[in-house]
Amino acid sequence: MRRNILQLLSVFFMLSAAPVLAQNSFYQGKTVRIIVGASAGGGYDTYSRTIARHIGKHVPGNPTFAVENMPGAGFLISANHMYKVARPDGLTIGHFIGGLFLQQLLGKPGIEFDARKFEYVGAPGQDNYVLGVAKSTGITSIDQWLSSKTIVKLGGVGAGSATDDIPKVLATAIGLPIQLVSGYKGTADVRLAFNSGEVQGVCNSWESFKATWRKEVDSGEVNVVLQNIPKQHPDLPKIPLAISYAKTDEGKKLIRALVHSVGPTARPYMLPPGTPKDRVQILRRAFMDTMKDPEFLADAKKVKLDINALDGAELERNVHAVFDLDPALVPRAKEILK
Repeated sequence: MRRNILQLLSVFFMLSAAPVLAQNSFYQGKTVRIIVGASAGGGYDTYSRTIARHIGKHVPGNPTFAVENMPGAGFLISANHMYKVARPDGLTIGHFIGGLFLQQLLGKPGIEFDARKFEYVGAPGQDNYVLGVAKSTGITSIDQWLSSKTIVKLGGVGAGSATDDIPKVLATAIGLPIQLVSGYKGTADVRLAFNSGEVQGVCNSWESFKATWRKEVDSGEVNVVLQNIPKQHPDLPKIPLAISYAKTDEGKKLIRALVHSVGPTARPYMLPPGTPKDRVQILRRAFMDTMKDPEFLADAKKVKLDINALDGAELERNVHAVFDLDPALVPRAKEILK
């Protein structure tokens, strides 16, 4: 009798341990690639390299994580790669700008993915987009800029990127006088163009300004003059909100729908459609465990990265919400963001 009980317990423990052993055996000795849709040195790259240094210890089997940059076409090359080429085996994670989700809804040419079919791992932060202009323009406030009607050259990455889409909306909604110079491979390249005088400003997240434009911000070479978010960021109490300059109901609706919606989906990490659900869950848990890891947080602080994480399920809900855009605004949005 006792022998039978011991045999049953042995079988029970073997069955209980099987899923854990399978998880360990799959990732053990493997390398997980994080494909970043921008060039090295920008915010997307910096977040990814910081995460890659720490997330492996939170995945059963402790795989290696390596970052691969795949810039081009305003993040679109990497996004299409994740949907069409990357194997759905849990060994390739993508990171590109969430503004492409709205571009999918609006029918942007070249989009070959359906954002609603990706498996979302999480997001390290929710971006707060602001507009910065060069000291050399002489512009120190948005009121001065609007009244002077000075045309400022803003650097952009491409349609679907906040660097491009937000200024386009602001040009329509508040009459912002800009000339968009687009096609850079990432905000790191925009920064180089800014420092050489090729462009005079950029719409970027405050988080990226603090992390990768620190020298320009601290020296006063770039002045933040406008916040493109629903409420003021604690760091920027005196910088006005874009929506307060919209004079029409349409302008306010456009800013709420096309600008304020960008931040919560700006920095998604995702897996190809069809990735096994157990591996999705492993990576979701590992991602959120990393976001709470003291060593990761200390590392992020060193490079001025803000961490305000969303888990995979919440990020997925936010992405799906993008597709709930008021149908009445779709034709106008297509016209503005073309």
